[in-house]
Amino acid sequence: MSSMQPFGAAMSRRRFFVTLGCVGAAAAVAPRRLLAGDPSVGGVALDALDAIDALGPVQMIRSAATTDPIRVEPLRGNLRVLSGSGGNIAALPGRDGVLLVDSGIVGSKVAAAVTTFSAVPVRHVINSHWHFDHTDANAWLHARGASILAQETTRARLMRDTRVDDWDFTFPRSPAGALPATTFRDEHELTLNGARVALRRYEPAHTDCDIAVHFTDADVLHVADTWWNGVYPFIDYSTGGSIDGMIRATERNLGVASATTIIIPGHGDVGDREALRRWRDMLVGVRDRVAALKSQGRSVDETVAAKPTAPFDAAYDNPLIGADFFTRLVYKGV
Repeated sequence: MSSMQPFGAAMSRRRFFVTLGCVGAAAAVAPRRLLAGDPSVGGVALDALDAIDALGPVQMIRSAATTDPIRVEPLRGNLRVLSGSGGNIAALPGRDGVLLVDSGIVGSKVAAAVTTFSAVPVRHVINSHWHFDHTDANAWLHARGASILAQETTRARLMRDTRVDDWDFTFPRSPAGALPATTFRDEHELTLNGARVALRRYEPAHTDCDIAVHFTDADVLHVADTWWNGVYPFIDYSTGGSIDGMIRATERNLGVASATTIIIPGHGDVGDREALRRWRDMLVGVRDRVAALKSQGRSVDETVAAKPTAPFDAAYDNPLIGADFFTRLVYKGV
């Protein structure tokens, strides 16, 4: 049996959900045994947190996405980023129809946000990887005329039931309309709305099917969940992710980006190469500290107690993925 605790034990479902902002809380939420006498956490009543425990984070995140607002931020040229329905979505409008990088969770809300800057609907979707917060709206958008493109392993993951142990959730296979109709193995290029778009697969990093999407004319690089700006990341070991893979992906992103490249993370604010460099230093620093403790024979709980993330917590310890949970994820991979 792995020494890595399951997601519910390591972080608690209520904490994970609250920290995603889906019930309006920004504070970290600890397990109930640490909350004695506290009727609420981060402004969230404990009866609401009990509902989180009952449903689980994936179901509650999906539910909350039906009401969470979507924000639209202009980037460079015609490009925008949409945030608030799962991971960050890049949008390129034009005569060929709007191109989205990732579909988000609620297609109707994503489409409504698109109408604020385009009279032409979504006609093209690129999935950055298979996770639900990046692909749930595939079927809705496809039913309204959008074609879907992805790396071939993303399609394979969506075609079958997939278990994510650290989310304590098994995703059922997706309906036919949600599946990418066009796939590629390693690299793919397309031209849409007068822009060149270069797609390239990473070696397994956050998952085993992550891709980068580079709008080369505007020099805007969408690196999806290989970067969580200002937040410790989730790493999906159940589908091929690893801490070393995340570091390799970040090194590659740094090699592609220049000082003027706009970089879209999967989660968090749009950033630049310097912010990405700091992220790389954090990943390497935590990996090395955790590896050293593990090599000394420390258990996962002893490693967490040693606070190997401490030098980076001020910048990255966020309720989304707390320092202790991230330490457990790193421990699993070293």
